[in-house]
Amino acid sequence: MSQSFVHYRVDGHVASITLARPEKRNAMNRAMRDELWRSFDRAGSDECVRAVLVRAEGGHFCAGGDIADMRPGELDAEAGRDRILSATAGARRLLELPKPVVMAVDGCAYGAGCSLVLAADLVIATDRVRLAMSFLRIGLVPDLCSLFTLPRIVGWARAKALLYSNREIGAEEALQLGIASEVVSPDALDHRTGMIARALTRLPRSAFAMTKAALARSLSADLDSMCDTETSAQAIAYSTSYHADAAGRLLAREPLPYQWPLFSLAGDKDADNPDAR
Repeated sequence: MSQSFVHYRVDGHVASITLARPEKRNAMNRAMRDELWRSFDRAGSDECVRAVLVRAEGGHFCAGGDIADMRPGELDAEAGRDRILSATAGARRLLELPKPVVMAVDGCAYGAGCSLVLAADLVIATDRVRLAMSFLRIGLVPDLCSLFTLPRIVGWARAKALLYSNREIGAEEALQLGIASEVVSPDALDHRTGMIARALTRLPRSAFAMTKAALARSLSADLDSMCDTETSAQAIAYSTSYHADAAGRLLAREPLPYQWPLFSLAGDKDADNPDAR
């Protein structure tokens, strides 16, 4: 029986995907990478799943690709292209997943691990996180769609600086650059990301999926096409039962189904329960 490097579990409406190769700092070999893409596909196709939470075992998120598994010097360009095509396709499916993806990032996220982080919708990092786009220093080109995601997150000039320098950035800089959404202590990471993932399950499915897809197109689309996209999407959203219920709650001055969860380390039961507010 082959070893599993990715653990998949559904709790409520949250799919938890855990990188589980801690002895290698969760460096991805081909088997682990393929297992990871299958996990994202599984979460995407499961109607019960409304949010995805990605975490890792062992105090490090992902040290990148497993160098030994890459067979350096053995593959010609054609074989290398075939190998990376499946990885690119998997990363693209992650980017286009019509559900919110939260990543809990601790320790190092280097190379492909950093590229994976850039594909998340929300990144919650610990104060000891270290990120690096460490491709060029080992003679490789950034992959897993990071040449698309990085400049869109940090800007063109900053993307060049990070890619050319290969330097590490810490949690505060990741927050300033927009890579991380929040920074917490390592002890608080599971608590906070769980709160956020559970809250996101209360978002309207269709409105979220349309918003995420439209945002992905917005930086390469013109104003006319984005206005058309907004108009069509809003027409659909107006007709949903979720909107009708939310509008009725507002008029009745009742709590809405979705609220961003306030951060509480005290175990406050109401902290991630918007219906209690």
